[in-house]
Amino acid sequence: MQWVMVRSNGAETAGLVLDGSVHLLESGTRLIDLLGDDGQRLHEAAHRATEDPSDITDYATSELGPPLVPPQLRDFLTFLGHLKNARGVTDDQLDPGWHQIPTFYFSNTASIVGPRDPVHISPGAQNFDYELEVAAIIGREGSNLHPDEAEAHIAGYMIFNDWSARDVQRHEQALNLGPAKGKDSASTLGPLFVSADELAPYRRGNSFGLEMRGYVNGELLSRGSMDEMNWSFGEMVAYASRGTRVVPGDAICSGTVPTGCLLELRNTAAEGHQPSWLQPGDVVRLEIDHLGATEQRVLAAPETPRLRTGF
Repeated sequence: MQWVMVRSNGAETAGLVLDGSVHLLESGTRLIDLLGDDGQRLHEAAHRATEDPSDITDYATSELGPPLVPPQLRDFLTFLGHLKNARGVTDDQLDPGWHQIPTFYFSNTASIVGPRDPVHISPGAQNFDYELEVAAIIGREGSNLHPDEAEAHIAGYMIFNDWSARDVQRHEQALNLGPAKGKDSASTLGPLFVSADELAPYRRGNSFGLEMRGYVNGELLSRGSMDEMNWSFGEMVAYASRGTRVVPGDAICSGTVPTGCLLELRNTAAEGHQPSWLQPGDVVRLEIDHLGATEQRVLAAPETPRLRTGF
């Protein structure tokens, strides 16, 4: 099943994507409200959308919101190649903690935007970046889950773009806290919520053999695969649930695929050949096989009040 949220007349409504069309449910029905069990609600809703849709729209021209706004969004560090490229470290320089836990941070769910929405550069940033990632969405609640059972709590997957203000991020993390405002202004989810069973044929190792690509102004800059993950989604969900609970709609994000951001590309490029940071007017397109594509224009940073220090 492939689901979207369509914006129309001031409301957002869930719809099932079938052969390039969106079969809408009753006005105002939210995808997140179809989660919470073993998948029965989603299947019953898919039947209603197929047999008796409230309306049918064209997928390509529909105004799409994010498939859902997660109650919690945890973004993990699971691709070793990304870590090495972004931090310029070798195997023998890795912190031992990398091999022990799939670490993560919480992001701001109030800043979630849709897959075709424009995105403002973060206030005060000169080094604005995209990050090509995958989000796994929790379908049913769980606590203190075992890694072998935790993946069964995932209802589906979607593209995640963790927009990042690298200079702001460096400044605040020098204080050994964060990331905060460096990751706070926008995060993209969508366009599709693809049910977990649809990706089963592409299982490879501890993930899926799906190619991931990132473009800026039509130029292919990022290319990798989901199966390069070094921690599995089951391990991430289990760790997230430790001592607490994951709930329906929670996003468990993969971290950046190797080559999937400008920070990496600038660190690994030959001197004088580094790609530029994102500028107003740039168009960023992210694609993942079977999960669709996001395409968003970058806008100038909004004017904001400053602290007494000037920041």
